[in-house]
Amino acid sequence: MPMKATGPIPAGYSSINGELAIGGVTASALVERAGDTPLFVYSSDHLRQRVADLRGAMPQRLAIHYAMKGNPFPAVLEYMNGLVDGFDVASGGELELALAAGVEPSLISFAGPGKRDRELERAISLGVTLNSESEGEVERAVAIGAKLGITPRLAVRVNPSFDLKGSGMKMGGGAKQFGVDAERVPTLVKRIIVAGAKWRGFHIYAGSQALSADAIIAMQVQTLALVVELTAAIGESPPHVNLGGGFGIPYFPGDEPVDIKAVGAALGDAFDALPVSLTDTNFCIELGRYLVGEAGVYLTRIVDRKISHGEVFLITDGGLHHQLAASGNFGTVIRRNYPVAIANKFGAEPEEVASIVGCLCTPLDKLSDQAHLPRADVGDLVAVFCAGAYGASASPANFLGQGSAKEMLI
Repeated sequence: MPMKATGPIPAGYSSINGELAIGGVTASALVERAGDTPLFVYSSDHLRQRVADLRGAMPQRLAIHYAMKGNPFPAVLEYMNGLVDGFDVASGGELELALAAGVEPSLISFAGPGKRDRELERAISLGVTLNSESEGEVERAVAIGAKLGITPRLAVRVNPSFDLKGSGMKMGGGAKQFGVDAERVPTLVKRIIVAGAKWRGFHIYAGSQALSADAIIAMQVQTLALVVELTAAIGESPPHVNLGGGFGIPYFPGDEPVDIKAVGAALGDAFDALPVSLTDTNFCIELGRYLVGEAGVYLTRIVDRKISHGEVFLITDGGLHHQLAASGNFGTVIRRNYPVAIANKFGAEPEEVASIVGCLCTPLDKLSDQAHLPRADVGDLVAVFCAGAYGASASPANFLGQGSAKEMLI
């Protein structure tokens, strides 16, 4: 039977008596604590170490923002609030979650191409920075600010002419629903200033999920060159520039981690070469997946084992309704296997080729295809790694009435 490789299990996971341990606690103990499967477990140790490693690699001048679309679980937000310098939200709902987690409104920026008037009003009333996505949005924000008697804080999201090479999801280059085309930005910024709003700078996001340090470095160089060009055209220095993110994590066989030391060193050199017009500008990057993705594990229990035409299927109580990305149905063209393990046989030698599938009535519900695994039976626990980003909140939990998975931060 053909075998398909699985992705690399992230560093930092250990074994206790032959069982996967997360944060020093076995998978079965965590399931017992939660009361049931399926269960997302997020490791605070991983989150803390990831941010510390990133700060150590990046220039001191660079702030780190959390793009909470990656994982908006309240306990994760509260924990990240003590680690990062700012939060980036993409809806009124995310804004409320950030506020509930104790994030200061002045540390929040709000992007997204379809902000409703009520969302603009809420953000302006709180003093949140709006990453404006169009001329029309700016006009609405200025009018709402005048109605409220509050000066809106407006940055401009720029749609650059370049994108992030090797990006899993391109956010710039060509016609896009995101941001304002670069050539129209100076006129719009001058309009913001004349209207009496508080201009907060630029948000430039070219792509996501890149593993090549060279590609990220090239994108950041282009981004800074664009900032210099726009600043000269406007005649006023931006208070703040969000350089976007784009740092990916290894999901699939052959993937290697981003060399963040190389990225940080190159960015430091680029900062040193900036003109005096940007001396007082604050810079940040916004990262979601890179900060939280490897900190999460999805645990699901095998409820049936069957053989069809000689192939073994391990059927779990989870599936794509919680892990749409792992099933290959969230942005991937060719389906490849995420890192997986039989959690209660962690480190055991593989004995058979088996496919791990979910409980839904669709052939799309496949968590791992023909993986080489230890023998697994009903009652055993499956662990899907790299489950800390775009898992619970990005999957169709209510499909077929299945409902949400449990979540915990340890």
